[in-house]
Amino acid sequence: MAKHVGFIGLGNMGTPMASRLLEAGYQLTVFDVRKECIDALVAKGARSAASAAAVASAVETVLLSLPDPAIVRKVALGADGVIAGTKVKTMLDLSTTGATAAREIAAALAAKGITSVDSPVSGGVSGAVKGTLAVMVACAKPLYAELEPMLKHIGNVFFIGERPGMGQTMKLANNLLSATATAATAEAIVFGVKSGLDPAVMCDVINAGSGRNTATQDKFPRQILTRKFNQGFATGLMFKDVRLCLEEAEALGVPMTVSASVRSVWARANDELGAGSDITAFVQLLERATGVEVKGK
Repeated sequence: MAKHVGFIGLGNMGTPMASRLLEAGYQLTVFDVRKECIDALVAKGARSAASAAAVASAVETVLLSLPDPAIVRKVALGADGVIAGTKVKTMLDLSTTGATAAREIAAALAAKGITSVDSPVSGGVSGAVKGTLAVMVACAKPLYAELEPMLKHIGNVFFIGERPGMGQTMKLANNLLSATATAATAEAIVFGVKSGLDPAVMCDVINAGSGRNTATQDKFPRQILTRKFNQGFATGLMFKDVRLCLEEAEALGVPMTVSASVRSVWARANDELGAGSDITAFVQLLERATGVEVKGK
């Protein structure tokens, strides 16, 4: 595929992914609603564009990294969106939208001769910076073979299936488990601290046993015990992903009893801590309720 591609959405995840493509020798034309984000990439060698349509008129392949389905729809299908581009042939959506939105967007773009590829990513800001994200791609196998060399620069690439939305389904299942692990681990650790246990020792023991998960291995040691709370993923986005997952499951008739409780606690976190709070701040809900603080010595 061509080494000149477009990138729209230069936030916490988009900027490091776009930067890795620049470092790999790709020429980028970029757009974001925030000028300072565009300027930061231009300083690294990217070209700026005035709109999503302008990006899609400059390149055949456009990548998106955006916060929610409504914004993805607007950027993809709006009057000044990717669909209005004169050159674009393929749009890769690295965002998390859910399968329903992915299918709707794919159908609308296909009517204009543009192929939509849902390829959401997981691994957080640190994974985006290091190029170790899990990239979940859904598209025709020949197109996947063309895109894989580029996507390898941002992470480990997985072919999920050929139908639009399959990558999104995989991403929602992953994030549901991440949200569950974070919430359940917070309850377990606060329970231990309230009983007099050292949270660092608790994490060490759990990580040596059967309860280990991404929260005990990463979030608690690096973000919560240190009181940094800067994992780089917002509570509002986590709640959105869990909500989307349950909506998709309910439409399929899949019972999600445990997950419904997870949605409820993340809704509370979103309301009480704010959508912009870091997901690792979730533990503060329980700290407030119990009068303890989870921190390292």
